[in-house]
Amino acid sequence: MKKTILIIILLAFVVAGFFGLRFYNTYYGNNVEKEGYVLIPHKAGFGQIMDSISPYIKDRESFETVAKDKKLAANFKPGRYHIKNGTGNTDLVNMIKAGNQTANSFRIGDFGDMYQMIGKVTKKTELDSLHFVNDLNGIAQEKGYKNAEDLKKYFFIDTYNFFWTVSPREFFKKFDDQYNDFWSSERQNKEQQSGLTRDQIYALASIVYKESGGKKDEMKTIAGLYLNRYRKGMKLQSDPTVIYAINKQTNFKEPIKRVLYKHLSTPSPYNTYANAGIPPGPICVVDKNSVDAVLNAENNNYIFMCADPARFGYHKFTASAEEHAVNAKAYQDWLNSKNIK
Repeated sequence: MKKTILIIILLAFVVAGFFGLRFYNTYYGNNVEKEGYVLIPHKAGFGQIMDSISPYIKDRESFETVAKDKKLAANFKPGRYHIKNGTGNTDLVNMIKAGNQTANSFRIGDFGDMYQMIGKVTKKTELDSLHFVNDLNGIAQEKGYKNAEDLKKYFFIDTYNFFWTVSPREFFKKFDDQYNDFWSSERQNKEQQSGLTRDQIYALASIVYKESGGKKDEMKTIAGLYLNRYRKGMKLQSDPTVIYAINKQTNFKEPIKRVLYKHLSTPSPYNTYANAGIPPGPICVVDKNSVDAVLNAENNNYIFMCADPARFGYHKFTASAEEHAVNAKAYQDWLNSKNIK
């Protein structure tokens, strides 16, 4: 009798252990086959969620059991979720229910126009570029501008983090806040002292950025040079403005490696060979250093600059037209020697 009872007890333990282990594996055991990111849209159905996560898990059936038990279909949050090795079904479901998504990195570069930037950015968001453009156009109009292109000055070159589900307004707010923080009372005082409008400052900053190639150590010198030309009533004659004018006409599909004489007459208000004064707006998204370079421009007498073939990416500066002609000839000869057309 005692032997029978003992056997029954042992069997009970075995059965309990079996079901306990099965329960543990279903709810808490590692169910990740490989790491990756799952995208769950706002209007996803349960089947879509299952199909999205299935390539990353070992046992679809066990995940579905836990998901249904925890009512995932009615309580999920859209987002981009990182599926990590060693994660169980309960943690996976809870992550999606809580909306603990992983942000994406966005590199805002020296884009020539906002639509070019939006096209790149929206590849990492749930919404398409048309939706972003329409919303940013609306934001621009609320601020008294014509369209999204007029918002270019609100953006700075840098790397930013956003969720895949970011809305256009959430996206822009980050840059609007950054813009307002950047324009401290100290910078506003320098703005007033410069005698330039903010749009002129950004336009000059974009020229400085392009001419310097983003190198901080020449920016203030270049800014001083262009301010000298502007205040003397001279045309700025900046090659990047010609390239921008051509790019705008070709929707940025015609790369310009070398500005030729035929390009200088390109009709555009941004072409500083064809027009005197500062362009009506920036020719690219700028970084903070280039704006500060305009606000803190070097006090020099330079009028001319030319790329220095002996120091790639840097320039020779001078106030002498004769010396500039020599520098320009040396650079043209170097371009020809490299067959750059």
